[in-house]
Amino acid sequence: MEYQILNTSTCLLVLLVFIPTGLGICPSSCKCSGNDRNVDCSGRNLTVLPQGLQDNLTYLNLSFNQFVDLDHQLTRFTNLRTLDISNNWLKNVPAHLPKSLWELYATNNNIKVLQKLDTAYQWNLRVLDISRNMVERAVLINNTLSSLKFLNLSSNKLWTVPTNMPYNIETVDLSNNFLSQILPGTLVRLQHLTSLYLHNNKFSYIPDKAFDQLSQLQVITLYNNPWSCSDNQNIPYVLQWVQGTAARVLGAPCAEQPWPSTAPAPAQPTALDSSPMIKGTKAADREAEPTQVTKRHKQLKAKEVPPLVTQRRPAPFPGTDGPQEAAATRTILVQDSTEGNASLAPATGSSTTPMTLSITSGMPTNYSKMPQSTTATLRKEEATPGVPSRASRWQMGLLCLALLHTVA
Repeated sequence: MEYQILNTSTCLLVLLVFIPTGLGICPSSCKCSGNDRNVDCSGRNLTVLPQGLQDNLTYLNLSFNQFVDLDHQLTRFTNLRTLDISNNWLKNVPAHLPKSLWELYATNNNIKVLQKLDTAYQWNLRVLDISRNMVERAVLINNTLSSLKFLNLSSNKLWTVPTNMPYNIETVDLSNNFLSQILPGTLVRLQHLTSLYLHNNKFSYIPDKAFDQLSQLQVITLYNNPWSCSDNQNIPYVLQWVQGTAARVLGAPCAEQPWPSTAPAPAQPTALDSSPMIKGTKAADREAEPTQVTKRHKQLKAKEVPPLVTQRRPAPFPGTDGPQEAAATRTILVQDSTEGNASLAPATGSSTTPMTLSITSGMPTNYSKMPQSTTATLRKEEATPGVPSRASRWQMGLLCLALLHTVA
């Protein structure tokens, strides 16, 4: 009887020890799903791994905790596919991570260097995100990370584009760093690269042939870089590449400035276009400069009819019939074209020199030289019958005296 009780107690003790590992009891500080193989322990202020994690986990989320060191603590999870250790206080990528990983997220930590051993044996890794750290140097071994498709090293302190990136990679995010140079051959093997993010860096130019092998590139970002647009020796390559590539370029260098080699010479003003054209002012406020046309206009101003023509009837001479004088003689005051917008002045006080056309009969001698508007006025005056004025008779008398004096 006692022997049976002892065997029963032993069996119960064995079950209590091995059942938690076999059935996978979820830790109290975590949330589990998928037969307790997907474990979420984020945001628990953990400093060590919780007890009760089974070895056959496929998903483990340890983000938003206070882990400082996880070296050699995750090696036993040989079936782990996704590991999230973001938003902790880690100073380096945990050593000896399981080789079964597909995705590794280690954003927003204190990692300063990506060592070559951190990724040396990760043949199955497809996503590597170490953004928002303090990485100054990323060392990758050639022909490793053969399955990697996505590499995110943004928001770090890199000065040089990492070399030896895997040839099958498709997306590389190097934005928000201090990148200023691309070493020769860095991007030569990346013939499957489709997205390259280089914005918010310190590039002043791109070395020759740096992008020539990116035949599958679809998107590239280049904005917010201090491009040396006046550097005629180094900047032309990236400008010509942007013009010829089939990829979508966000933030083309020197887009608001002309190319140094194709800057158009400023147009020289000609004689026919010497008047100033000032933007934002009305035509009435523009001041015309003297040109050959205006000078010629001033020389011929006596033969032109301005927009404003004033007609007044002179006072009859003493001893003549007033209405007849008014009907026979009209004085036309011709103003200068530069004073076309001035108001009409009184006839007696005007400074304009009047040109008196006395029409007695027949056609004026200068009729063919007058502009069309003045010609119409003369035709109207010609139809008005009248008697020659005393001024006309005085002029005829003086002309006769001159002829007699000449004959004598």
